[in-house]
Amino acid sequence: MASSIQGHKEWINEVNFLGVVKHPNLVKLIGYCAEDDERGIQRLLVYELMRNKSLEDHLLTRVPSPLLWMARLKIAQDAARGLAYLHEEMDFQVVGTVGYAAPEYVLTGRLTAKSDVWSFGVVLYELITGRRAVERNLPRSEQKLLEWVKPYVSDSKKFHLIVDPRLEGEYCIKSAQKLASLANKCLMKHPKNRPKMSEVVEMLGNIISETSPQDEGASQPIDEIEDVKEETTNETESTKQGNNYLKKVFDFREMVNLRNKSIGKLDWKNWTPGLVRTW
Repeated sequence: MASSIQGHKEWINEVNFLGVVKHPNLVKLIGYCAEDDERGIQRLLVYELMRNKSLEDHLLTRVPSPLLWMARLKIAQDAARGLAYLHEEMDFQVVGTVGYAAPEYVLTGRLTAKSDVWSFGVVLYELITGRRAVERNLPRSEQKLLEWVKPYVSDSKKFHLIVDPRLEGEYCIKSAQKLASLANKCLMKHPKNRPKMSEVVEMLGNIISETSPQDEGASQPIDEIEDVKEETTNETESTKQGNNYLKKVFDFREMVNLRNKSIGKLDWKNWTPGLVRTW
């Protein structure tokens, strides 16, 4: 019963918070269902449809065409903008799931915005490699992404070996190395040495501006380019892909440090959903 009550409080916190968040770089909450019946407690949240699927789908080969390198950079930038908004305008941090949680959070249970920055560094390496943070199906030495990439990142001659093979060489090696360097800044051991998310947004903008379109995608077949045209030219869709993935990485069901801590009831004054329905 205690765990059930706690779960209900977390769900209410999530509804209250996501109901007032309005930002182009965050997935929208458009409705919810709260009902107790013979099946037990039913607590559901309804998010907007991600018609291009999530970033995870593209990185893990669930779609036929891989994301172009520039699309990956733009998705990273859009996701960083969403986190910067949560940190600096909403005074909000989120908790990472397994493989993404910052080491200081694992040790102490104390969460800060810099913990999210560490988690975002993991996501950047996923964009570079096309691998999960933790992949049990790989050989033991390659299962933990951050441990696997470490010896390659420091060796410029071997760096290309960790870049997502689905790109088939169609990427800018200097751009990928700069992205890895940014990821390492986010993954600094001491939280105070990590950049703010607004600084990460700026650094990603510099990487994008310094990456020439001729550096990637030039020899990709026309039919493949058409398949991903919407993703690479439509910033809104890349935003949705990146932040739908962030919704998985940063588990909103474990939200803490909310500015508005309404426990036990919904905050109807501030909540303005596009659609509310119970059944």
